[in-house]
Amino acid sequence: MRRGGTIARQALMVRVGRRNAESGRAATATRAEVIYTGAEHGRALGPSVPHLAIPAVVEEAAPASLLPGEHTAARKVRFAIVNGCTIASLALGLTAIFLAMHGDVRLAAACLVACVAFDGLDGALARKLGVSSPFGAQMDSLADMCSFGLAAPVVVYASLAHSVPTPAAAVACVLVAACAAIRLARFNVSPKDGKFFCGVPTTMVAAVLAVSVLIGLPLPGLALLGGVALLAFAMVSSFPYAKLARLVRLPAWLWLLPIVGALVDARLTFVMVVVTYLLSGPVLWMRERRTA
Repeated sequence: MRRGGTIARQALMVRVGRRNAESGRAATATRAEVIYTGAEHGRALGPSVPHLAIPAVVEEAAPASLLPGEHTAARKVRFAIVNGCTIASLALGLTAIFLAMHGDVRLAAACLVACVAFDGLDGALARKLGVSSPFGAQMDSLADMCSFGLAAPVVVYASLAHSVPTPAAAVACVLVAACAAIRLARFNVSPKDGKFFCGVPTTMVAAVLAVSVLIGLPLPGLALLGGVALLAFAMVSSFPYAKLARLVRLPAWLWLLPIVGALVDARLTFVMVVVTYLLSGPVLWMRERRTA
């Protein structure tokens, strides 16, 4: 009986030992899995192993499209034509700078007038052909800065070099460039108004400066210098100025006055038209304040 009991107890101890060994091996395996995964019950039990970490999936950003909508061959051609007009305006602006550097001031002014024409053409074509895009708007703004913010002041500086002190001419032209940059940046970030401009557009200022040089206004140098500074400040003013679409709707007799005046004295009529337009901004501003 004693021998039988002893044998039973030994068998029980063997079974218990096997269970403890199996439990130890399971615990070791579990701990190895915890070390691999890096956490157990929300707390880290050991340093993470970089080469065992699962790499995160990084989604590649889709490239930005310069032309929204369908990318058909016809739309691409129309898109290229519109941006070609913008580049032509940019090239004419640079040509105006080169000509002014060589003393061909009037020919440079004629290039600026052509810049104005191409600047109006690219926007009209973009809307008509249905290829308007944020890329085209940025291209137009950069070309405007080159042609109207830089080329126009250079041409004006070359035309004023012998009639006013050089430092005064330089300051006035730098003022035009700075105000043009401010005007273009403000236009890009401001809400658009379909009826009025906020300040005189850079395109119109460049056109006025170019035509002034082209026709050779018979005014003293200081008067021309004051006019250049006035146009610069008009660009960054907050006065509302009517757009061309509203000006076209004016009564016919109002258009007859400048036409008749141009037949009598084109230079004086040009000055009067420009002054009238510049004064229309403060007048409209006062009118809005009274009705508000």
